[in-house]
Amino acid sequence: MVRTRDITAMPHATDARYQHIQATPLAPTVGAEITGIDFSKPVDPEVFAEVKDAITKYGVLVFRQAGLDDARHVAFSRLFGELDDIKPYIAMGRKNRFAFDELFDVSNQEDDGSLTQIGSKRHHMGMGNGIFHVDSSFNPRRAGYSLLRAHELPPPGHGGNTDFADTRTACADLPASLLSDLEQNDYIGAHSLMHSRKKAAPKDSPYLKDIDPETFPFGRHSILQVHAPSGRRNMYIANHLHHLEYREPRTPSFTATETQPFERVPEPQSTALIERLLAHATQEKYILSVEWQNAGDVVAWDNTAVMHRASAGTFMGRYKRDMRRCTVHDGSELAWGFNERETKRMGLP
Repeated sequence: MVRTRDITAMPHATDARYQHIQATPLAPTVGAEITGIDFSKPVDPEVFAEVKDAITKYGVLVFRQAGLDDARHVAFSRLFGELDDIKPYIAMGRKNRFAFDELFDVSNQEDDGSLTQIGSKRHHMGMGNGIFHVDSSFNPRRAGYSLLRAHELPPPGHGGNTDFADTRTACADLPASLLSDLEQNDYIGAHSLMHSRKKAAPKDSPYLKDIDPETFPFGRHSILQVHAPSGRRNMYIANHLHHLEYREPRTPSFTATETQPFERVPEPQSTALIERLLAHATQEKYILSVEWQNAGDVVAWDNTAVMHRASAGTFMGRYKRDMRRCTVHDGSELAWGFNERETKRMGLP
């Protein structure tokens, strides 16, 4: 387990570049707490322009006690771009606890609002949230921004922080030999939600032990990228990564198929490189741990600049942790990666 730094012990001066908001850095390379916004009314364009600048610079923004309800949460999120929705999941039988299809339920509650029990299907399926990942990399169009809001929190002291890993700085710090390998081979990462779910769950999980990620489509994206808003290099990695592929065939006999359009990097080389990149990017010096202090806190982040995970806590099976997320489709040229432009969600079992 990676030990996360205590951000409360790290005071930083407010960023002087902004006129309409106050941005206080939370760690040396990532994260800022934003104040000065009146969320009781629509956010003015000049204010939001500074919010966008801040999330480009810091990757993660924390808004304490923003006081947003579901409607204003959706409205604020829509300022960042086109929103994803849960309609495909509803079509597959999931229930929606909320009045807005743009809100994703990332709580420890069942569809009927009851508390998820340890060892249940929802518990095992949700354990993948506890390992570092990015949202929707397994879908044809990946996520850009995510905005997570605490609607109801467990009593203090029961854990449940959200941790972030600064993949841009980690990329800048790559050992020269490893960076050269990424540059020369220009790897494609094949992402699978079912892979990360299975990776995080108990090996004998009755819900996942017989799942084969190979029977689901993969979301394909380059590993080494340029983060468009900042112009900084980034490693687009996550525990969703099932395997790596070469952009150009290395074997004369390789024949592309609909399900395998690129030649795979052989094992164990592929998995070893994935785990090496993940280990590098999740060193303590790249991690920011954000504590949820009050209902109404909102944390926004850029999935194309940071990874995140839900920290474990003693609240599971005991107290509700009602968290609601809006997911903004990536609007950059890299949004679709090497995927067909379709609306199907690749993580549906």
